[in-house]
Amino acid sequence: MPPPPPPRPRRAWSEGTDRLRAAATTEPGRLRIIGAVLAVLVVAFGAVTAWQITDRASAAGDVVNHSAPLSAKAAEIYRSLADADTTASGGFLMGGQQPKAVTERYDTDLRTASKLIAEAAGNAQGSADTLQQISLLNQQLKNYTDEVARAGDNNRQGFPVGGAHLRYANELMRQNGGLLDTADKLYQAETARLGKDYGSAKALPWAAWTLGVIALGALLWAQRRSYRRTNRVFNQGMLAASAASVVVLLWAVVGHSVAASQLDTSYNHGARSMQVLNNARIGVLQARGDENLTLVARGSGATYETNFQGGMTTLAGTDPKGVGGEMAQALALADNEAGRSPVNDAIKGVQAWRGRHTTARASDNTGNYVDAVAQVIGGKNQRGEVVTATTGQCFDVVDASLRKAVDHEQQEFTKAANDGRGALTALPAGAALLAVLAAAGAALGIGRRLSEYR
Repeated sequence: MPPPPPPRPRRAWSEGTDRLRAAATTEPGRLRIIGAVLAVLVVAFGAVTAWQITDRASAAGDVVNHSAPLSAKAAEIYRSLADADTTASGGFLMGGQQPKAVTERYDTDLRTASKLIAEAAGNAQGSADTLQQISLLNQQLKNYTDEVARAGDNNRQGFPVGGAHLRYANELMRQNGGLLDTADKLYQAETARLGKDYGSAKALPWAAWTLGVIALGALLWAQRRSYRRTNRVFNQGMLAASAASVVVLLWAVVGHSVAASQLDTSYNHGARSMQVLNNARIGVLQARGDENLTLVARGSGATYETNFQGGMTTLAGTDPKGVGGEMAQALALADNEAGRSPVNDAIKGVQAWRGRHTTARASDNTGNYVDAVAQVIGGKNQRGEVVTATTGQCFDVVDASLRKAVDHEQQEFTKAANDGRGALTALPAGAALLAVLAAAGAALGIGRRLSEYR
């Protein structure tokens, strides 16, 4: 008879499975498997915790160091452009050679806008939409400044066409697709990035928490099993592993909760307040520009007057003596007296402004153009008297008060956001270290039991 064929060689994984199955039939084998599983679970818990918390800490850092400053810079670009337009229209009303302070303010606004546009380009991080808006801003800004220069040259020579150039410059600034519209799109893009970073920083680390509960449950089960088989209440190694796992889990839960709470505070009483206040500052500048252009138009400025009244309604509500609109929102978001005080000053300034504007419009409507101009920008009226109560003074008070409120909210935001990021700073390294210690403790605890079989 021919000899039987040799047995087929077994694969390594099949032999390993047989050895594990055989080991599982003995207590030492079971202990080794339990020890390996515990070590893997604890190390995985520490690694996932470190990874997820590092990701959230990085997002919180982006909120503080990147997206929030970029959003603020985008708002400042918008504000600087709006202020330049308002200053140009106010200087035009003065006629002749403009005062040095007016020229310097206009030039400073343009330099600020150009600088911030360049910084935004450097921090665009490859965003096609952001780069497109920045390119449009650079193109449109040159066209605008050229028209303002033409308006000033004609105005100094007494040519009426100067008013047409100024109105066209204002259209370049404020029409759909104009400078302010482009700047607003840039601001909205940066604000959306800020919201995304907030969401990433506050996202719950479910994977880490779930692994922590599983690892802790496995450790408790292993200790209960050891107690039932040996009647020994404590296994020092596994007890230390359980304690380390509890510390990591509690640290992860409490640390993330504190960070999320501080980030919520930084948004609700910082970032969100600044958004409302920046909108109010922009509204104030646009209202001032409309007020000036109503006079520049010399009897054909009904559209600018309508825009002024609409802007005031958005800014402070329909009641000239009441509190509404964006001012009411800013007041509601301010969480302390230091934040409420400048907003209240701005509200009082707007109320006085609306009253003085009504007086100026009455003068203009009755043909007293010189009086109307004096009541808006200051100077002498038809009787040669110096007008001291002007709408320009009210505008300055409102603008300065809102700037003070924004600075306060910026400090509130920075403090709360840094506190939120700080709550996560040491957690990744601490979680990794404690996880290694927990794995070592579990291994020592199982090793102590295995030594009893030798």
